[in-house]
Amino acid sequence: MALNYIWIFFFLVAFVVALLKLIFLGDTGIFPDIVNSTFEMAKTGFEISLGLTGVLTLWMGIMKIGEKGGIVNIFSRFIGPFFNKLFPELGRNHPAYGSIMMNIAANMLNLDNAATPMGLKAMNEMQETNPVKDTASNAQIMFLVLNASGLTLIPISIMVYRAQLGAANPSDIFIPILLATFFATMAGLISVAWYQKINLLDKTILSYLGALTAFVAAIIWLFSGMDKEQITTISRVASNVILFSVIVIFILLGVRKRVNVYEAFIEGAIDGFKVAITIIPYLVAMLVAIGVFRASGAMDWFISGISWCFQTIGINTDFVGALPTALMKPLSGSGSRGMMVDAMTKHGADSFVGRVACTIQGSTDTTFYILAVYFGSVGIKKTRYALTCGLIADFVGVIAAIIIAYLFFH
Repeated sequence: MALNYIWIFFFLVAFVVALLKLIFLGDTGIFPDIVNSTFEMAKTGFEISLGLTGVLTLWMGIMKIGEKGGIVNIFSRFIGPFFNKLFPELGRNHPAYGSIMMNIAANMLNLDNAATPMGLKAMNEMQETNPVKDTASNAQIMFLVLNASGLTLIPISIMVYRAQLGAANPSDIFIPILLATFFATMAGLISVAWYQKINLLDKTILSYLGALTAFVAAIIWLFSGMDKEQITTISRVASNVILFSVIVIFILLGVRKRVNVYEAFIEGAIDGFKVAITIIPYLVAMLVAIGVFRASGAMDWFISGISWCFQTIGINTDFVGALPTALMKPLSGSGSRGMMVDAMTKHGADSFVGRVACTIQGSTDTTFYILAVYFGSVGIKKTRYALTCGLIADFVGVIAAIIIAYLFFH
């Protein structure tokens, strides 16, 4: 229901803004621009879905091998107690636990191509035990919000963009991003736990979260003493070694269990192809709405209004140039990436605005995209409070990114 209202809101606001521009500013090109954006974004949505087809086919095939090889039982031994507290309705040894863990691990390593099929696999596995098929379950909401909060340990793609645009030290945003995304993840977890009445003071949850906090602190300490070349080399090598190791380990587990690895892969790959086709209408619908909202100029007006408000109450507005990235981040990953690059191009990669935009870009994932793709892949229409909690994580991540950027760079 929330996505329905948001979808309508985008179109209505875009129409009103475009009409005002036509009447009062004589902008005769505004409506052609909006209509063109519908075609462009529809094409983009299809191309993204088409591009996912191969990746989904591969990774859901690999996940099927791992599932039949017993990876779920192995993961359950390590994370079962924690997940049993966060996903109580799934019970013990649910097949989705393995996919959820692999998705979270891939997101931490900034392995987007691996994270998405694993996440879709988890949603499908949870949907099998969802009693109301068109309504998001508590477990699906918890997983989606944790996914949308986007805890990232190695933001390699952002560092690459900074290097390409001439940053003196492309990795100087590593620690700020790590801190901002950690706060966003905690905010998402706490908000969902509040809705679902999960006791976060439980000793099991506290022990796991404490270990995660210590791990994040250790990563910060390790990389803070390295130069940009070392960080880039280690993160690239480690990410790809881990990724390929997962494939090999899953195959070996299948061999150990005497699974027909090839047939298991084909079985999972067929499911992956079906999921990719299912995603297309949901993704196209959301991207077209976002494109219309952006093409109308409503985004620009909104940012100008925010800047005026901050100036009126006497708050420093040096960060306002990075707000387009913040506002686009929940809506479109490619859009926010474009806004980040634009901010660095306009103001400089090492400018305060450029660094704020980079920190914001790495603080969370793309909430609306994830809602459209993940819920769309299993036919869920009633998302309940998933969007609310996802946006809470986004908001905390953006605020944390701005404050941390002031501490590090201003």
